[in-house]
Amino acid sequence: MFTGLVEQVGSISSLTRQEKDLEIGVTCSFAPQLSLGESVATSGICLTVTRVEGNTFYAYAMPETVRLTTLGQKQVGDSLNLERALLPTDRLGGHLVAGHIDGTGTVTSLEEGERWRELQISAPPSLMPQIARKGSIAIDGVSLTVTAVGADYFRVAIIPVTRDNTTLGTLTVGSLVNLETDQIAKYVERLLEGSKNQ
Repeated sequence: MFTGLVEQVGSISSLTRQEKDLEIGVTCSFAPQLSLGESVATSGICLTVTRVEGNTFYAYAMPETVRLTTLGQKQVGDSLNLERALLPTDRLGGHLVAGHIDGTGTVTSLEEGERWRELQISAPPSLMPQIARKGSIAIDGVSLTVTAVGADYFRVAIIPVTRDNTTLGTLTVGSLVNLETDQIAKYVERLLEGSKNQ
């Protein structure tokens, strides 16, 4: 589990693509502290460390991960939001994030203020029932509060510290982002589906 509070922005140092899967190498300062089998949220995607070499950790992404996330479009040199797994003694400053991406969204508009940045993101129809105003959402692994919801889009506002210390400050109209909806919303939707089928 994660909190959606980005610890560091790392960079892709290698990508080895297979037929439908890939191995990714990510360079960051905390790589030497990682252990084999440890989980790292990589732009919101929970990846398992398979090896560590100096300041680079490596992870394997299965075909489903490549298909459902933005990982398949990444290139060497791209930046990634990174967060190590939550410890039981840590403060939960964001919200509970599993690192299981539900789908991707597209930035359709953005507005810059002096002390904020507002993004409008279109989301797949299957995810919209799980997104609520004032609810939580993880975008590229960053815990954010939804400020508005439309038929096929939602909005979030980003404060300067988030804009300046994550990849969200570099997004432009047309950028693809990884989306993970709130855990509770998923269970509520599932329960409602069950009651309809009875």
